[in-house]
Amino acid sequence: MPAVELRKRAIDARRGRVRFHVTVGFASAEAPPLGAPHPRQVAGDPVVIVGGGPTGLFCAYQLAREGIASIVLDRGKPVQARRRDLKGLTQHGRVDPDSNYCFGEGGAGTYSDGKLYTRSHKRGDVRDVLEVLAVHGAPAEILVDARPHIGSNKLPKVITAMRERLEACGVAFRFGARVEALLVDGRRVAGVRLAGGEELAARAVVVATGHSARDVFGLLADAGVALEAKPFAVGVRIEHPQPLIDRIQYGRAAGHPRLPAAYYRVAHTASGDRGVFSFCMCPGGWVVPAATEPDCLVVNGMSLSRRDSPYANSGLVVSVELADLAAVGLSGPLAGVALQQRIERAAMVAGGGALRAPATRASDFARGRGSTTVPGTSYQPGLTATDVAEVLAASGLPLADKLRAALGVFDRQLRGYVTDEAVLIGVESRTSSPVRVPRDPSTLTSPDLGGLYPTGEGAGYAGGIVSAALDGIRVARAIARARGVDAAHNAQ
Repeated sequence: MPAVELRKRAIDARRGRVRFHVTVGFASAEAPPLGAPHPRQVAGDPVVIVGGGPTGLFCAYQLAREGIASIVLDRGKPVQARRRDLKGLTQHGRVDPDSNYCFGEGGAGTYSDGKLYTRSHKRGDVRDVLEVLAVHGAPAEILVDARPHIGSNKLPKVITAMRERLEACGVAFRFGARVEALLVDGRRVAGVRLAGGEELAARAVVVATGHSARDVFGLLADAGVALEAKPFAVGVRIEHPQPLIDRIQYGRAAGHPRLPAAYYRVAHTASGDRGVFSFCMCPGGWVVPAATEPDCLVVNGMSLSRRDSPYANSGLVVSVELADLAAVGLSGPLAGVALQQRIERAAMVAGGGALRAPATRASDFARGRGSTTVPGTSYQPGLTATDVAEVLAASGLPLADKLRAALGVFDRQLRGYVTDEAVLIGVESRTSSPVRVPRDPSTLTSPDLGGLYPTGEGAGYAGGIVSAALDGIRVARAIARARGVDAAHNAQ
């Protein structure tokens, strides 16, 4: 008789009762090995991939499955070397514009949690992405958990293992390689020029940078590539004591050793026209400085694999539509970037410098006032008690009013959510790219520049590790089709 295997597991803590849901099935003796097909030795003219985050890494991985060579360029450092620069952020308030929580091997996801939950199942084979990660050292639990998560302490080793495997197949990786221009021949891309002047020729260039690589938008525009403004969201990061969230979600079962740190998700349409929602919720996590520019302050959340921090945090953001940008006098494809910078600079001033973040107790914010003191926090540069609403007002939009209205709703849904113990930390402004780089829906290339593949979060086609990886795989397959290569994923 075939062995019974666990297929999926989840916890349902709704309506005051905690339930475990599991799905089981019979194991198949003929199932392919995890992560199949595997990369093979590559050859031919290399594809240049700009960006070593999940989009670029999985694009290179899929190209290697097809036997196509690539060169992955990243402005930052290898994943382990990034640690020193992260200490510069958290301990000294010093921003390295090329190596930080957003830039470097593995991209923003490496040191900001490693959450793998996605709703992007229509974009590709999510299971394939999870299996590739598991083959390279991610815990096997990600294959069955309803909300899979690796943790920022384990993901660096997974990323390193993937890169080393690809290098053994002939894929090249170069760090400290910031691209400053695209090379153009007529209406086709011809390669890239690096800072320092070195030029790399290529007939296919994948732009796989993240949502924070703002300079990339400029070099695309300089090469004649059209850009479009797109909706996004901005707000704050709210932090609670984790035991409080556990009590809200688990009730009397809170503290049971079999229960993980509790998770929540909230959403509300404020005033009938504007979405307010939680984003990137981190149970047992940490709030971290995610700035990429010295004069801007941005916060994000992360957690380690055990999720054992005494705090829980989540983005709490308001959707920003194109009409909002016009209403505050911003126009053009980079209007959203300009709005982000407005509030990020205001946050830096309000925090007092050295990446200290402006903060307001949730109870004070709900009453429409600032705070003179703030509770304990996981945010290492430290908090400055002030009125976060004034920081958000720098946008010119009623963001604070929308958040305040939504907080009242969330407190009714999650009793005790608005409390003196909770704190709103400013600002959470990099939820997604405010820019989209158009591409042909069939070839996935830019209509303005043949051979250029806008890809992933920065180009406006993904939002998270898994969706970014899926888009990288999709583009790799498009490149293989353009080269007449039989898809290796069908050749097993």
